[in-house]
Amino acid sequence: MKSTREGYGEMIVELARKNKNIVALSADLTESVRLTDFQKKFPKRFFQAGVAEANMIGMAAGLALEGKIPFVSSFAVFVPNRCLDHIRQSVCYTDANVKIVSTHAGIITGPDGATHQALEDIAIMRALPGMTVIVPCDYDQTKKAIKAVVKHKGPVYVRLTRPKTEALTKQPFKIGKCNVLRKGKDVTIIACGPVVYEALEAGNKINATVINCHTIKPLDKTIIKYAKKSKKLITVEDHQINGGLGGAIAELLGENHPVKLKRIGVKNSFGESGTPEELKKKFGLTIKNIIKKN
Repeated sequence: MKSTREGYGEMIVELARKNKNIVALSADLTESVRLTDFQKKFPKRFFQAGVAEANMIGMAAGLALEGKIPFVSSFAVFVPNRCLDHIRQSVCYTDANVKIVSTHAGIITGPDGATHQALEDIAIMRALPGMTVIVPCDYDQTKKAIKAVVKHKGPVYVRLTRPKTEALTKQPFKIGKCNVLRKGKDVTIIACGPVVYEALEAGNKINATVINCHTIKPLDKTIIKYAKKSKKLITVEDHQINGGLGGAIAELLGENHPVKLKRIGVKNSFGESGTPEELKKKFGLTIKNIIKKN
């Protein structure tokens, strides 16, 4: 087991050896976002902005407009939450090739508590014009995602987590193309991020189709195909149920193929301190609760 943030830290170094345009920016959280190795190996391509996230976004936009590929990293409660205006104006409005990779998202962040558990960031970022939103579920998928992000032209938000997660994926990664982890009958479970594990385990027990929807925007319209085969869909996410994966799926199906949908996630509340497992249980992100919604 490794964390998604570790996958990011390793892959950006690997890619930077081959691509001299890759630069990295941190807001006084270099170790936490796993950019220490990048800083050591490429000191002239690393920029420490200090506790000034909005300024860091402006720096990144300028670098992007000069042909660099800047990776901006912080905790998700700070980027995007603390500097939405700068992301909107400096990055999205100019279609700057800035890659925002934020860690410590969701209640799975654990003991850090509500102030450091971003639960609204997917909703914020997917509403921005031109922004691509990616939520990898494990270490390997994160490495593949970062590799794809470098090749993608335009703003991207990658949402990562703090703790180690189960290794689940072996499939190729393509932005905007979800992975079907298992095929079943009647019910389809769609999940993203660290709770893909719970979704898959629940799917194994109730013989459901399980989809790892790692790209929230653009959303893979093949989901409609599985909706047509299912009597019910269940979405699972470590995020508010409003505006995140569940909201995106509801919008897609509402316009194309309405079907019974149950959304599992945080319901209009903040998180709290506790272990990831304790918090998953409190907020219903468990195998047992997913099966119950069947």
